[in-house]
Amino acid sequence: MTDPIADMIIRIKNALAAGHQSLTLPHSKLKEALLRILQEGNYISAFEVVDGQFKELKVTLRYIGKSPAISGVKRVSKPGRRIYKSATEIPRTLNGYGLTILSTNKGLMDGKSARKQNLGGEILCQIW
Repeated sequence: MTDPIADMIIRIKNALAAGHQSLTLPHSKLKEALLRILQEGNYISAFEVVDGQFKELKVTLRYIGKSPAISGVKRVSKPGRRIYKSATEIPRTLNGYGLTILSTNKGLMDGKSARKQNLGGEILCQIW
């Protein structure tokens, strides 16, 4: 697999579209940090690391009524083309109603926190 982040966000989007309550994903520290940001932004209900032969992430999805909390995702920076922005150039997703996730030298964070700390970095994805 060449792009595990894109695989993860598309799996979440597909599970929401199918009406599933939860899903399991292969574990990585990057995916765990991304899920933590999604949980803080109220896009997923919860997640947990499940130990076994291979670590897995069990994600509990969030719905508002019958509609999913995540209505769209966009992978911005891809393995073939990385997109870097400074703190002043970080895009606002849906004029601030969405979430821009970026990788900075202080770890993964959302666009609002990065602007507040005056940090730029690689724009990973946008979620709304």
